[in-house]
Amino acid sequence: MTITTDLAIPSLSIGRFNLRSRLVTGTGKYPDAATMRSALDESGCDAVTVAVRRERLVNAEGRSLLEDLDLDRLTILPNTAGCFNAEDAVRVARLGRELLEQLDNQGKHWVKLEVLGDKTTLLPDPVGTLEACRELVADGFEVLCYSSDDPIMAVRLRDAGATSVMPAGSPIGSGRGISNPAAIRIILELLKDPAHGGDPDYPVIVDAGVGTPSDITIAMELGADGVLLNTGIAHAKDPVAMARAMRFACDAGWLGYRAGRIPKRLYATASSPWEGVISHIPGE
Repeated sequence: MTITTDLAIPSLSIGRFNLRSRLVTGTGKYPDAATMRSALDESGCDAVTVAVRRERLVNAEGRSLLEDLDLDRLTILPNTAGCFNAEDAVRVARLGRELLEQLDNQGKHWVKLEVLGDKTTLLPDPVGTLEACRELVADGFEVLCYSSDDPIMAVRLRDAGATSVMPAGSPIGSGRGISNPAAIRIILELLKDPAHGGDPDYPVIVDAGVGTPSDITIAMELGADGVLLNTGIAHAKDPVAMARAMRFACDAGWLGYRAGRIPKRLYATASSPWEGVISHIPGE
């Protein structure tokens, strides 16, 4: 079955990059390369994250993950996954830039920055993230910062020069969706609302914790500019079908937010007016 829509979703601008899709997907955890390629196609994404650390980029047979990606269509977003201090994250970011310079992929200009606090929670280390962000910005990178859902930290990262702040919906790979919608809303207001010193065009992307299409829709209905996910697709029973579902969920959430939802009410509100209702039938 082919599903089409006449409602065009505008592209997403992140620094020098202009993405047709507001869904960014990862490349890890798939059962095989063929499934990954099909899922990426069905997701509609045109940017994918790739972990730069060698043990993730090259498999046991010495085959590079990049050989299985359509580099003519996809922009690589190198990430510093697996780094637990600012020094390592900066080093890995620079390695990613060197690699993509050799491939002449425009992804060499940006990086998804992850500085994790520990291997149990995989939560961001706020101090290390801020330190690495400042150094990478000074080095010419457009930095997309993976962060917790702390609104104050989000402001600190933006002020440090981050091209985009990417608050976590919930911990990496947890599938718990948007654990704290109120915190995400506050981040969006502080970073995007001029009344709070924000910029409506500043891109905020919800990253991590997505398990179902409805999680993506919720993130977009809160006002996020995009969503980044990996495990929710790669570990689904049918990754290709799930990628397709995530694609439409992203579009639905974007359209729903801009359509303007009705206010929530404690009591019912009749769909039809009470005035003019016939209370009895004449002649009875």
